[in-house]
Amino acid sequence: MILVTGGTGLVGAHLLAHLVQTETRVKAIYRTIDKLEAVKNVFSYYFDDSIPFFEKIDWHKADVVDVPSLEVVFPEITHVYHVAALISFDPKDFDSLRKINIEGTANVVNLCIAYGVKKLCFVSSVAAVGENEDPTIPITEETDWNPEADNNVYAISKYGSEMEVWRGSQEGLDVVIVNPAIILGAGFWRSGSGSLFRTIKKGLKYYTKGILSYVDVKDVVSVMIQLMNSDIKGERFILVAENWSLEKFTQVTAKALHVQPPQKEASAFLLGIAWRMDWWRQFFTGKRRKLTKQTAQSIQSQSFFESSKIQKALNFTFIPVEESIERVSERYNG
Repeated sequence: MILVTGGTGLVGAHLLAHLVQTETRVKAIYRTIDKLEAVKNVFSYYFDDSIPFFEKIDWHKADVVDVPSLEVVFPEITHVYHVAALISFDPKDFDSLRKINIEGTANVVNLCIAYGVKKLCFVSSVAAVGENEDPTIPITEETDWNPEADNNVYAISKYGSEMEVWRGSQEGLDVVIVNPAIILGAGFWRSGSGSLFRTIKKGLKYYTKGILSYVDVKDVVSVMIQLMNSDIKGERFILVAENWSLEKFTQVTAKALHVQPPQKEASAFLLGIAWRMDWWRQFFTGKRRKLTKQTAQSIQSQSFFESSKIQKALNFTFIPVEESIERVSERYNG
């Protein structure tokens, strides 16, 4: 039997939609029942009548940071897709990121070992891979993580999560790790890449020439399933379809959404002012950060990722980014 943590998020929901098309029994955990509506919405993208497929899932209310609730789910589980995570780049969320991403992963790993799970697939991020001083050198799975760098809090938490997975591997658990870039997929419009589509649709004024990396959620799910069904273990894989400038991404997406693309470039100077003003806004109002120093740096970065390792391992071909944008935009426009 398969267990999916984080089944009510973007990757988890699309993963479940693929898993229920097989005869495999599937369990998934959720924290609040209202989150299940988003999963039903994603299922409607895949099935004309989605209810029978949704009802094939054995749902359990549990939390990765609550060991007793999580332990109840593990009997009979043979394979685990650990997708659950908190995504935030706000330094104020560092304690929550450590608790959910690092301690939560440690709990999942410990229970996998205790219950004799055959294999664990962990969804990490390219944020946990590291950077090269020379941006012309592609970032690969072998790029060293630099703990002395000005890493954002999310990246630190995902790196720590990976350390827990590798610890599990040393204790005899078969593991694979995927490191996706920005994941393009429909169904969640107020978080992740969905919020970017929403922002562009509402009217985005500025772009940057920084290079960002993208991958389709369908590719992420496909790779995860193939890796779990393979003999591959003890490996991590960067998942990137293409590296695009944010200028190109916003222009192509704006066209697909039938809106005006941003016309002005946000310079490093302007972004420096913006993240400082955002800090003061948060300081005086208590509202969440929209732009941190590290985020401002990342959207100006010229680094790019290479994903030849997974392409060779699975003879895999990624969906072109423009095709992903067209499909997601069509869903957004309804």
